[in-house]
Amino acid sequence: MRNILIFGENIVGLHHLIEHEKLGGKIDLIYIDPPFATGTDFMISEGRANTVSSSKTGKVAYTDKLKGKDFLQFLKERLVLLKTLLSEQGSIYLHIDYKIGHYVKILMDEIFGIENFRNDITRIKSNPKNFNRVGYGNIKDMILFYTKSANPIWNEPRIPYTKKDLEKLFPKIDSQGRRYTTVPIHAPGETVNGQSNKRFKGLLPPKGRHWRTSVETLETWDRAGLIEWSSSGNPRKKIFADERQGKRVQDIWEFKDPQYPVYPTEKNEKMLELIIKTSSNPGSIVLDAFCGSGTTLKAAQLLGRHWIGIDKSELAIRATREKLRQIESDLFAGSPDYEFIELNKKISSS
Repeated sequence: MRNILIFGENIVGLHHLIEHEKLGGKIDLIYIDPPFATGTDFMISEGRANTVSSSKTGKVAYTDKLKGKDFLQFLKERLVLLKTLLSEQGSIYLHIDYKIGHYVKILMDEIFGIENFRNDITRIKSNPKNFNRVGYGNIKDMILFYTKSANPIWNEPRIPYTKKDLEKLFPKIDSQGRRYTTVPIHAPGETVNGQSNKRFKGLLPPKGRHWRTSVETLETWDRAGLIEWSSSGNPRKKIFADERQGKRVQDIWEFKDPQYPVYPTEKNEKMLELIIKTSSNPGSIVLDAFCGSGTTLKAAQLLGRHWIGIDKSELAIRATREKLRQIESDLFAGSPDYEFIELNKKISSS
């Protein structure tokens, strides 16, 4: 599989991927950050390549004028094609804001199936604001996460424990200075196989409960010093902090946008790395059909995935190609190889 960068309307590009590249059912991960139906133009100031401007002096990076039902129809046409491209183990993450996002969720429920809805992720995008308005300050947007089926690629994401986490979750310290906590070794319910209600050190599990594992395993843990006995003779298993991979990632993410973006609405690269690591494997194909400055493509390249990017903005394509070239200077690993395709022919979306 070769990497592909397409300059053109993304609905044309998606048809090209299905009909000419034969990639239907081949893409493991889709991330898209479409327009948010804001009704505005997004500009890049002349002579200040790293500054995004809302003024009318400069070049239009992209136009976001579709609103309401027109925007939802625009998005629906593309989501239907994206579903065709998605593999059976694939996932799609759609980045949107709070003003239109709940309507988009209903649309995605229809296309991908409400049973395949996984998360409405809250992304903290900025510091608190003190603007006067009727309403609370907005510092977040949302990412809607769906899968194609019940068995997607899922590489459990973990983040390191903070000092506060360690003190709270692993409050005990052993003679060697290792932090740990303890958990019960019995669980609700009677045994189903007769092997988990036998005596352990002369004890039976409490009434209506059973040992979580076999008595033989409990004895092995006890010999290894992994069973802690309370003063009343209640056994519990030790869980050491240094043997855990960290804590699970929750559905509130703090990935603030770059302070000096090279392109309007440029997203945090670490956020894209998390998504790509979690919902794709090395060698998977990652698609961004609104690729903007190419952050998704760069992250996919550095993580050993194949990638496809599409954008109709000349400024976006220029920014993407420059970001891909920077990989060589940043890592001395050589610029990524990719095919550049220009599609100017428009295609009916009906």
